[in-house]
Amino acid sequence: MKPKYIIAIILIAVAIGAIISMYGDSSTYVDFKTAVASSDRDYHVIGTLNKEKPLEYNPEKNVNLFSFYMLDSLGYEMKVLYHNTKPQDFERSEKIVIVGRALSAQEFEASQILLKCPSKYTEGRKPGEN
Repeated sequence: MKPKYIIAIILIAVAIGAIISMYGDSSTYVDFKTAVASSDRDYHVIGTLNKEKPLEYNPEKNVNLFSFYMLDSLGYEMKVLYHNTKPQDFERSEKIVIVGRALSAQEFEASQILLKCPSKYTEGRKPGEN
């Protein structure tokens, strides 16, 4: 077999391996019930902060523990544990995307929190108008 064919086969094998590894690490957007049903992998959950329940963050006690209650897009609520500092302007966010896995039917452990903050532009107003 010619060396260029061997190199081509090796490159194809490496490309297939890379695609399979990226597919295995990717997570999908789900609701909390789906995440609880399959807690062996990471998921993205989109929702809103439940402002009626308290945020728990005490940097003097544990700077790397922040917890809050979130409602997913179907209205199911879970307590979210995030082992990092509280994100800035967290309370002002419109939507929250958490990445992680369910620990139980009541708790979700987030490895990442992504925030969608409210727009400074509102419908019918121009920038700079109050």
